[in-house]
Amino acid sequence: MMDTEAIYQEPSVSEIKHLLENKFKGKVAVSKTDVRRVHAEILNKEDVFEVCNYIHDNLTFEHCSMVMGADMIDHLEVIYLLTNYYSGTVIEIFAKLPLDDLHVHSVALIWEGANWHERETFELFGIIFDEHPKLKRLLTPDTYTFFPFRKSYKLRGQE
Repeated sequence: MMDTEAIYQEPSVSEIKHLLENKFKGKVAVSKTDVRRVHAEILNKEDVFEVCNYIHDNLTFEHCSMVMGADMIDHLEVIYLLTNYYSGTVIEIFAKLPLDDLHVHSVALIWEGANWHERETFELFGIIFDEHPKLKRLLTPDTYTFFPFRKSYKLRGQE
């Protein structure tokens, strides 16, 4: 039995799966594992910060390689790629966001490098990262009221 409160510098894929499923019963579902890769879903968006903080502090995933959004038409997803440099393992973890509540807690307080990834995801998809230190558009004007990477966005000339 592994201690879910211990700190693991170089956890294996099977250890990561075991720790996430036992520490966050009913909160995280590991869908599959590959060589140095774990795919998981955070079942409730309110748990994103807690789960990511654990991954950072206890599993030693010191780098948030990417934060991005995905438009699944009936909901949006926020996707995180988290890297452990000791083992080269990546956790791909995501949470579903209902279209009527696109808020999720920012992970920029855990990984400062997530700051600009979250800003870009906000700008392109309209996902709002609560408690983000400076959530505003990077490239498009502040007057834009649309989000160009959503599937509902119509290009000029489209009906």
